[in-house]
Amino acid sequence: MGAAEALLANLSNTRSAGDQSAGLVMLEVSCKKRLLPCSFCLLAVATPKREIIMKPVVKLDWLALGTKHENSRELKAPLHFQQQATLLLSLTGRNCFLVASVVKTKQTLVLLQLDIILPKNKDLSSILVLQVVQNYKYIGPVLVTMANSSQEEFKLKDTNPQIGERWPTGDMRGGGWWRMSGDKFTSTYDLVEQMHYLYVRVVKAKDLPTNAISGSCDPYAEVKLGNYKGTTRHFEKKTNPEWKQVFAFSKDKIQSSVIEVYVRDREMVGRDDYLGKVVFDLHEVPTRVPPDSPLAPQWYKLEDLRGETKLRGEIMLAVWMGTQADEAFPEAWHADAASIHGENVYNTRSKVYVSPKLWYLRVNVIEAQDVQPNDRSRIPEAFVKAQVGNQVLKTKISPKSTNPQWNEDLVFVAAEPFEEQLVITVEDRVQPSKDEVVGRITLPLHIFERRLDHRPVHTTWFNLEKFGFGILEADKRKELKFATRIHLRVCLEGGYHVLDESTMYISDQRPTARQLWKHPVGILEVGILSAQGLLPMKMKDGGRGSTDAYCVAKYGQKWVRTRTIIDSFNPKWNEQYTWEVYDPCTVITLGVFDNCHLNGGEKPRPGGGGGATGGSAKDSRIGKVRIRLSTLEMDRIYTHSYPLLVLQPSGVKKMGELQLAVRFTCLSLANIIYLYGHPLLPKMHYIHPFTVNQIDSLRYQAMNIVAIRLGRAEPPLRKEVIEYMLDVDSHMWSMRRSKANFFRIMSLLSGVLTVSKWLDEVCHWKNPITSVLVHVLMLILIWYPELILPTVFLYMFFIGIWNYRFRPRHPPHMDTKLSWAEAAHPDELDEEFDTFPTSKPHDVARMRYDRLRSVAGRIQTVIGDIATQGERFQSLLSWRDPRATSLFIVFCLCAAVVLYVTPFKALAVIAGLYMLRHPRFRSKMPSVPSNFFKRLPAKTDSML
Repeated sequence: MGAAEALLANLSNTRSAGDQSAGLVMLEVSCKKRLLPCSFCLLAVATPKREIIMKPVVKLDWLALGTKHENSRELKAPLHFQQQATLLLSLTGRNCFLVASVVKTKQTLVLLQLDIILPKNKDLSSILVLQVVQNYKYIGPVLVTMANSSQEEFKLKDTNPQIGERWPTGDMRGGGWWRMSGDKFTSTYDLVEQMHYLYVRVVKAKDLPTNAISGSCDPYAEVKLGNYKGTTRHFEKKTNPEWKQVFAFSKDKIQSSVIEVYVRDREMVGRDDYLGKVVFDLHEVPTRVPPDSPLAPQWYKLEDLRGETKLRGEIMLAVWMGTQADEAFPEAWHADAASIHGENVYNTRSKVYVSPKLWYLRVNVIEAQDVQPNDRSRIPEAFVKAQVGNQVLKTKISPKSTNPQWNEDLVFVAAEPFEEQLVITVEDRVQPSKDEVVGRITLPLHIFERRLDHRPVHTTWFNLEKFGFGILEADKRKELKFATRIHLRVCLEGGYHVLDESTMYISDQRPTARQLWKHPVGILEVGILSAQGLLPMKMKDGGRGSTDAYCVAKYGQKWVRTRTIIDSFNPKWNEQYTWEVYDPCTVITLGVFDNCHLNGGEKPRPGGGGGATGGSAKDSRIGKVRIRLSTLEMDRIYTHSYPLLVLQPSGVKKMGELQLAVRFTCLSLANIIYLYGHPLLPKMHYIHPFTVNQIDSLRYQAMNIVAIRLGRAEPPLRKEVIEYMLDVDSHMWSMRRSKANFFRIMSLLSGVLTVSKWLDEVCHWKNPITSVLVHVLMLILIWYPELILPTVFLYMFFIGIWNYRFRPRHPPHMDTKLSWAEAAHPDELDEEFDTFPTSKPHDVARMRYDRLRSVAGRIQTVIGDIATQGERFQSLLSWRDPRATSLFIVFCLCAAVVLYVTPFKALAVIAGLYMLRHPRFRSKMPSVPSNFFKRLPAKTDSML
């Protein structure tokens, strides 16, 4: 009995009738060297009639073993299958199982989840082990071909949110406390859905009674609305406390018609003493919407529990109905975050951040004088080391001299306010691994000149000290008879834009110096509405999946962070932000993250997201959206739901959707059109450009400075968030990106290839009518050459007019097919997530290195072929081949005579007719010029 037949018998005997189960089967393939698992799996289903039906489901590609062996077996049968099944593979000698969950959609199967689990961690009683695979070795992750239907969930979706809606005019709980005049929301919050809140501002209290036993009072206030309760901080031994705290309760969660404010005395032991309360009827609460002035707080007498007797003490309160546009909203305590206590509350609030003002510090090291080494018997080999913070740069080593010269530029990134200092050190290379300090000086950055253009900067001589006393030690320097001096030209460059993000996704192009800024040309408004269908990102106490999501948006120097919505897979933010636009050819980036700094006891969920694997210390990434402003129509509101995609070692994964409302308002159309003819970056980038290596290094340093400065804010914008928003790893090697870029080039060349194919069909008379029309058009253009350029531009004009009907109506979004994310090999994805330097075992690194060598070898061959063709062209007149050069110069002489005596139009007609000649007059052999060119010599003969 074969393996498949035995498997079917096992399945039929061990499962009861009517049981629907499924399993994953790996049929082994015999090979001379080793056993290879087959490249497909079989789905086995036990039907109610005790029939076993099997069919190939999806291909499994086991890391360089993806080709199907000729001796493999494939059982073909119809697939009888309900909605969902679990596939399982048991590994002999390995205490683990490979479990895949699939769902049926029409005639395809879509992978839901793929896990490697241990039996003791999961109950496998409901999963049938169909076959035990012998001699199995786990080489890498499994590639499962996804169904094409999954492309639909990765697409952009239109939404129709009720943005800028009117206030409701109906009553609530029989009252009319939401009634307004019906006018449209008058604030700038017209790109978000209105969220109505009940605000309670607790300002202070006075004349509170003291405890009869202790003789003191430790008061705090408690605001209670239904099941929600918020408390202020308490003061010790103070009868006139000042709290100045605001509480916000969402209208959707109000479950009471009254709101109560209690004042209590904190007791160390036992229940807190009751000092009094104030009760407000929600029907009588006034409504306030910006730009109305804030509601003035009032003094209220405290009452007993029954509300019948006035007690000693008063409390100052303000209670009103408002929206998220209220000034108190960002700093208010929200009932949604009632489970967050202490300082963790600050990590849930929305904030606006501004990137530090960055400068390029250019240090031109010219020369030094009187460099005296410790060993006076030798001539020093000096070099200069400059340091600003953690940035260290060195000059080259000068030839042996006591007066070395370098004339090198060292460029650093500095941020205002200038906290670091410039440390200049002259060192002597004594041995290849030993350097001795000759002198050092420390200079504060604020003393240097700020340059706005390319004008020359004055040079300065600085005396060096052995131990670097600094610029303020002038008296000590005067005491030195022989001092080493260094000649520097240092300035702060204000004419550059300090790049902290990739130029492909740049959001700001203004130079550092504010004097060089132009007027804004537009306003960008973004309404961050909500997220839908977020996946669990971490496990809270009790093993329950949870997500505490917040959104970060970055454009220009302004970063915004929404408040954190606690424990929700469908958070609603409805926050609107505005940016000034100085150039429409810029990109705004929005990212959604899971807040892991709220409570203890949270554990990251395995495979939950693209965050760090190091625990709850880092906020996990949920997804990112980029919108290029130049792709937006002016004054139009775009409301779409963007897929949040994260690339993981197992493949691309949809983490949810982000709903946005975006509007780009034009302030000056003439200025926008004027910008399209100007350089992308300030002129200093083109007058005194940096090298590619300098740009990469400076960008990395700028990103680190931004991360450090914004990490000091409250709440901090953490480094992992900034790195993800700024694409810090975009320059790293990725086979997936290389394939994607290759196919992008092929897509660009597809038009040329299509025209070439069409022209070849015309030349071979595939369609005689088309060939005749091309002959007529060629003769017209040759006889009237002045019509060629007008015809070309008129043709492009009509193409543009025609394509206007099919213009894109949606902003661009992340394209998994273009990114080559779905078809990427698992090991290629695993390599993309590898650290630098690699942390993988030697055999894996060796395999990847060999693969990279193979790819580079093909690229090397193509580059060599291009170089060969160019060298053959050069050899036409180089006399490397005397006979070929002689033939070519004789041909040139004859061609010059013929072209001189023959009218150009006649030559053009002859050439055109020859190119378009009928196949009857064509030969399948290569042409004479092609044969002659391929025989020319190249420098390949001189290559080792």
